[in-house]
Amino acid sequence: MKIVSVGLLLAVLPAFGGQQGAMLAPIALYTQFQQEPPAGLLEAMRLELASIMAPMGLRFDWRSLNRSHSDDVSVELAVVTFKGRCEVSRLMPHVVAHSGPLGWTHVSEGAILPFADIDCDGVRNFLQNGLLGVRAQDRDEMLGRALGRVLAHELYHILANTQHHGSGGVGKAAYTVQNLLEGEFQFDEKESAALLTSKAHELLSLSGSDSSK
Repeated sequence: MKIVSVGLLLAVLPAFGGQQGAMLAPIALYTQFQQEPPAGLLEAMRLELASIMAPMGLRFDWRSLNRSHSDDVSVELAVVTFKGRCEVSRLMPHVVAHSGPLGWTHVSEGAILPFADIDCDGVRNFLQNGLLGVRAQDRDEMLGRALGRVLAHELYHILANTQHHGSGGVGKAAYTVQNLLEGEFQFDEKESAALLTSKAHELLSLSGSDSSK
């Protein structure tokens, strides 16, 4: 996912009723952190991911990869590694902004794998001037929300099984600081449709229907 800092329009997802009333099985989201994040930051990330994915009926069972068991069972899963420090200490003004990828999904011979990495140091450096502009007690929440948006982007590639990017929502290729820190940020209609018609969504729907009987 390439990052730019020029103005890009924010696409807001319209109300999507394709799966109203349907209960999908949860997606097992295995996470590992090089350094454990503050509790408030982690909660903000979880809430943001839930908010972004809710219109498609997608929900997540967060599990620590370090504490997983061989007999764990899930219909659909993703494994996400958070690299660097997912926290807001030692922010410094006037540092050159991060220009590399904030996250990436693993691909092998053209096939999307259920593995993704999030660069916490890169996200923090990219946002540091914006984070310095808010109250210190709000920074964990804001960084957590931004990381939730980057995470949603990588999960889009995994769950929709696509290397392609969208044009205006969470699935687009380039983000601005404003996309990650301000207002709501959702998938656009085409990105949502890709998730709703994916094989993963179908399997989750079938499993959710079976478990409710």
